[in-house]
Amino acid sequence: MFDNIVALYCITDDLLKAIGHGDDCRRELTDAEVLTTAFTAVLYFGGNLELARTFMRQSGLMPRMLSKSRLCRRLHQVEELAGSLFHQLGWCFKQANTSMQYLLDSFPVEVCDNIRIKRCRLAQGEKFRGKCAAKRRYFYGVKVHLITTDSGLPVEIAFMPGRASDVRGLDVLAMELPAGSELFMDSGYTDYAAEDAASETDRVKFSVCRKKNSKRYDEPMEAYYKVMMRKRIETVFSEITSLFPKRIHAVTLKGFLMKVTFFIIAFTLDRAFI
Repeated sequence: MFDNIVALYCITDDLLKAIGHGDDCRRELTDAEVLTTAFTAVLYFGGNLELARTFMRQSGLMPRMLSKSRLCRRLHQVEELAGSLFHQLGWCFKQANTSMQYLLDSFPVEVCDNIRIKRCRLAQGEKFRGKCAAKRRYFYGVKVHLITTDSGLPVEIAFMPGRASDVRGLDVLAMELPAGSELFMDSGYTDYAAEDAASETDRVKFSVCRKKNSKRYDEPMEAYYKVMMRKRIETVFSEITSLFPKRIHAVTLKGFLMKVTFFIIAFTLDRAFI
C-alpha cells in the first residue's frame, strides 16, 4: 500500500507539471499531495477523507498534513485542477489507443435511498428521480456518462440528473475522439442526426445497438459484435462502483459530484499505472 501511494503521488505530480501547474511556495501542502490524499481515501478507505488524512500524517508520508477543515477547502480549490488532470490523462489514452475503439454508457449514482427522498437536501426536484432499466428499479440521484477505451480506461466523463435520458449525454460530453474512431453505445443513445453529423464532420462512427423498430438495420453478426463490445464497459462500471461506500457522504451536491469524480480518476490511475 505504501508503494502504491508513493506511485500515486509521483504520477499526479508529474501530470500537474506536464500541464504547467505551479504551487504557491507559501503552502504547507502542495496540490499534488492534496490530490494524492483524496485518491488514497477513495482507493483504500472507502472515500473517508478523515481516515486517509490521519493515515498520511501518522505514517509519516505527509507529516505536515492539514486539519480536516483546511483540507476540505483545499480539495474544493483543486476541483478544476483535478478535471484538467483527468483531461490530460484522457488525451494520453486516446493517443495510445491504437484500436481506435471506444465505449459509451451511463450508470446511476444514488444521492439517497428512495425512502429518504423527501428529507434529502443534497438534490431536490423531480429531475433527479430516474429509472435504471438494467436493475429494473428507480433511483434518486445523478447519471454518470462515461467514455472508455476498449481496454476499459476512462477518457471522458459528464454528469446529468437522474431523469435525463441517455441521448442527452451526447450534448454534454466533449466527444473529442480522434478521426476514424468507432464509438459503441446502447440503444438509449440513438440520435440519427448526431450520428450523421459525427460521421461527416468528425469522422467518428457511432456503433449504436439498434432497437427492433429502428429505421437503420444491423446484420445479425454486426448486432452480436456490438453487444459483446458493450459488455466491457459494464465490467468497468462494476469495478468503479465496487470502490463506492454504502453511502457517499457530502454536504452539497457539488461536493458529492466532486467525490464521484475523484473515484473515477483514482480508478483510472490505479488501472493504468499501478
